[in-house]
Order: sequence, then C-alpha cells, then structure tokens
Amino acid sequence: MARAPPAAGAVTPPDQLLALATEVAHEAGARLREVFGRALEISAKSTPTDLVSEADVSTERLIRARLEAARPGDAIMGEEGDDRAGTSGLRWVVDPLDGTVNFLFGIPQWCVSIACEDADGALAGVVFDPMRAETWAATRAGAATLDGAPLAPARRTELATALVATGFGYDAAVRESQARVAARLLPRVRDLRRLGAAALDLAWTAGGRYDAYYERGIKHWDVAAGALICERAGLSVRELPAAPPADSGMLVAVPELAEQLYALVTD
Repeated sequence: MARAPPAAGAVTPPDQLLALATEVAHEAGARLREVFGRALEISAKSTPTDLVSEADVSTERLIRARLEAARPGDAIMGEEGDDRAGTSGLRWVVDPLDGTVNFLFGIPQWCVSIACEDADGALAGVVFDPMRAETWAATRAGAATLDGAPLAPARRTELATALVATGFGYDAAVRESQARVAARLLPRVRDLRRLGAAALDLAWTAGGRYDAYYERGIKHWDVAAGALICERAGLSVRELPAAPPADSGMLVAVPELAEQLYALVTD
C-alpha cells in the first residue's frame, strides 16, 4: 500500500521510522532469500576478495525506491549506490546485503541492515536475518528487541570466559595486521568467532549469543543499525582508533569486559 509523503517540517516518531525500515528490510530480505544459492553475476570492488553481486545492487535499488517513495525529503546513504541528498534532516543508512561473500558461497549468514539517523545519530535501526526470520531492532528511546521481545545481553565480565566475535578486511596488509591482534587475543578469551557479517555480529552480541565484538575497517552502513541495537541493549559501544594500515573501528561489550578487551586490541 502506498504511503503518503510526510508533511513539510513534520517530526516523525522513531517508531514510525522503525516500522518503515522493518517493512522495507523484510521485502528486501524475502527477495534475497529467493535467489540465495543461485548463480549470480559477480564483480570485485576494492580488491579481488571484495565482491559485489547483482543481488547487492538490485536489492539496494529496491530499498532506495521504497524509501524515496515513502519519504522523498530524506537523504540516503547506501553501500552500492551514490549518496542522495535530502532536505528533512534525516538520513537512511542502507546495507542491502551484509555478508555478500557468505551469500555468494551459499553460507546462510547474511542480512539486510537499515538505519535512520539525524544530526545526533541513529533514531531507528533494523537488522533482518532472512534465513532465520529474525528481526533485530531498536529506536533511540526504546528497548532493543528480537522479533518484538526485549533483548538480554550476556553479562560475563571475565575475559577468559568471553566468546568474542570479530571480522577481517579485504586488503592483505590489513588482514596481516588484524591477524596479529587476533593472535594476541586468542589465548586470553574462551574463543573467537569470525562469521562474516558485521551487522549480525552486533545484533548477536546485543542478544547474548556473543559476549563481545570488535573490528577495524568497518563502514558506517555495516554498523549504523547494529550499534544502536547494542546501545539500547545496555552495552558499551566504543570507537577503536585506527591502527594503520587498518582504519578505525568499533568494540562492543558490557562495560567491564569492554575495558579489558579495549586494552588488548589497542595495545
């Protein structure tokens, strides 16, 4: 059903923004699931290991069309398309397919991530996992939820018992740097997990499936929705400084664990 455009100067409640994000993410995710496992046209972006498929591009096109129709005055930032300027003071941040390599290799660990933000940061965000039919969501003033139920993050505070998620970049020199950090961390924690979709890593940390997550070199569209979900779940969300050749990044955990982990990954 077509939505009426917002009135000029109208302030849209975050719950309405979240409802739109969720509706669009569900439509996009359903289309991606339909083509999951099929042969797709693939090309490389920044490096031979940084892949993009026709699924990424067509899904972002769909998301942009839905958002533009519903909210023509809003800006849009997406991974696969040019940024669109807006006049409303709101901007949508879209990752149409986070976990592209997993998607293309038939690994069911990928998602759609959509956030809406103003000058102060994220107002609403959703991470939709089509393979598990799980919808992770939050608004700036509301609880973080999984399919509408409040999240309960893990509360372990000892590094030795923590299950920690991370990710690696596409550039070989960046990976070498990240491997050194992982090697330093691995003997100090329960274990490390690298499943290849940052938005889901954040959501799973908010939901207690991981105790912590850290990664350098992530992009804004990777984490805009997931970071809000973690914040509203009561976790500490900290910026990691750049460690050349790796760019800056993010660390998420309960505050007590965040302090210990931060010291190890920034040493």
